[in-house]
Amino acid sequence: MTKTEDKNQLKGRVLTVKQVAEYLQVDEHTIYRLVKKRKIPAIKVAGQWRFKKDLIDKWLEKGSLNNLNKED
Repeated sequence: MTKTEDKNQLKGRVLTVKQVAEYLQVDEHTIYRLVKKRKIPAIKVAGQWRFKKDLIDKWLEKGSLNNLNKED
């Protein structure tokens, strides 16, 4: 499977805290802190946090663009 196929397969995927932490290369506690501060898009399902991969990607892109604008 190519990287493009991998990305397409993950596009609508729902991720756990552990998966998001791995994807962002941060500790799980960091994800919980971001959720608590409402800084990351998430939803609680049956008492557990879940994250749509495409929303996480948009959140990353928006944050990256905001950082670029702050440097100007």
